[in-house]
Amino acid sequence: MAVRVVVTGSSGMLGGGLVRHLAAEGREVTGVDLRPGPDQVPGVRYATGDIRDTPLMTELAAGAGAVVHCAAALPSYPDEEIRDVIVRGTGSVLTAASRAGVPRVVHISSTAVYGLPSVVPTPETHPRRPVDAYSRAKAAAEEVAERFRAEGMCVPILRPKTFLGPGRMGLFAMLFEWAQEGRDFPVLGRGEARIQMLAVDDLFRAISRALDAPPEVAGDTFNIAAADFATLREDFQAVLDAAGRGGRVRSIPARPALAVLRLLGRAGASPVYDRLLYKLLADSYVSVDRARDRLGFEPLLSNRDAILRTYEWWRRHAGPAAGSGRTSRDAWRQGALSLAKVFF
Repeated sequence: MAVRVVVTGSSGMLGGGLVRHLAAEGREVTGVDLRPGPDQVPGVRYATGDIRDTPLMTELAAGAGAVVHCAAALPSYPDEEIRDVIVRGTGSVLTAASRAGVPRVVHISSTAVYGLPSVVPTPETHPRRPVDAYSRAKAAAEEVAERFRAEGMCVPILRPKTFLGPGRMGLFAMLFEWAQEGRDFPVLGRGEARIQMLAVDDLFRAISRALDAPPEVAGDTFNIAAADFATLREDFQAVLDAAGRGGRVRSIPARPALAVLRLLGRAGASPVYDRLLYKLLADSYVSVDRARDRLGFEPLLSNRDAILRTYEWWRRHAGPAAGSGRTSRDAWRQGALSLAKVFF
């Protein structure tokens, strides 16, 4: 077992929860982030710094058994910043780990690298076909990770689907807010697309597996996602039902809504980006067979479990709020979409 682990992005929703998870497993954890975390874990060492600062990362990685690279930019960032943080940042972390003699770096990527695949369930062998700045940066960062893997470092690459759990806000905060207000919630078309997600607790377990598996097993690329998932309509309706205020999922014509949302997004009046729009119109799920067979990973929670747990956390701790959209802990500004409330 890798006893000493460095976690990048330790103030984010993923990194912060992972620090807590790894510390509970008895590991010695160092968290690195640009800003202090909201909930620091006793016994964990925290460092403030930029992952693109290679000398600093080399110093922090010295003596570690592994690094888990969670830090990233979100799709809401400017295109240039997305690439700089994700691609240059990944190169810096891997270079620092190599210089410090760290034998393993777990790289957290994304199923966004597939773009909008027509093959479902999508296997890891599917070509990377990025379609926007975020997915292009994630694909390029994987290429960086693969170069270090080819040079002998053990670099597990995990590709999670959209993950949910305590602290997750982003666009989900809009669903939660509308549910709490007793409003109906719109879906494009009939909402019958099967959209796979992931409970963040299952992602934590997958990361632990990637940290502890033998190098010849772990040094591969793995999809990580829920095994039990339903349609978008069913999962959104579960939240509206949990709110208990009578809200229903309502279909809106896909083509005109898509055109309006694309225009609003390009004008900066909506946080919904093109890839998300198109992803919501067709089935989107991946195969987790490789992670099962090689890592022994078994997802324990369903889409519905993940989204309802996140909603319950939101109802207790967050509530309606306008955030910056800079992290997944922020509620994204709804922009012009907030005006649509009058129709629902």
